[in-house]
Amino acid sequence: MRIISGKFGGRKLVHFQADHLRPTTDRIKESIFNSWSERLPEAKVLDLFSGTGNLSFEAISWGAASVVSVEMNKKSIAIIEKNRELLGVGKEQRIINKDVLKFLKSYDSESFDLIFIDPPFTKKMADEVMQAVSQSKVFHQDTLIVIESTKHETIKDQYGDIFLYRRKDYGDKKLSFYELGEN
Repeated sequence: MRIISGKFGGRKLVHFQADHLRPTTDRIKESIFNSWSERLPEAKVLDLFSGTGNLSFEAISWGAASVVSVEMNKKSIAIIEKNRELLGVGKEQRIINKDVLKFLKSYDSESFDLIFIDPPFTKKMADEVMQAVSQSKVFHQDTLIVIESTKHETIKDQYGDIFLYRRKDYGDKKLSFYELGEN
């Protein structure tokens, strides 16, 4: 697992073995970050189900001003902390140890410009998470959202005022890109 581009480009992240994690592949990361490259510098980013922090650190590498990484698994948080130390990341990243659905329900602060969502592949909860996002206060008029899900999961084209604007398949995974507004 490595950072693909930006100020940490090519740097390897901490090697780990954990049954509960399946990090986002370089191919999927490239798709996300290349399509959002103009929006990343100085962006406020939310990384839900952070896992190893792979997407969080990639966003920081591409110039995000701040990243909030939400993860409840203590083993994953330990990996995030090790990667944070390895890269020398400081105050630009905040780690929140909380269940994502509870975080979304209780969040009442500044909204984010970009939101990454990578729920556990074993739980098939993409639809539930998008419902929770649409009812939360984490986004504003110009926020872009991407969610990674399994190919066989139900995920709608619209959640409240949030509309799908692109979907890409990657074998057993798919990326769904959303924005606020009309389809």
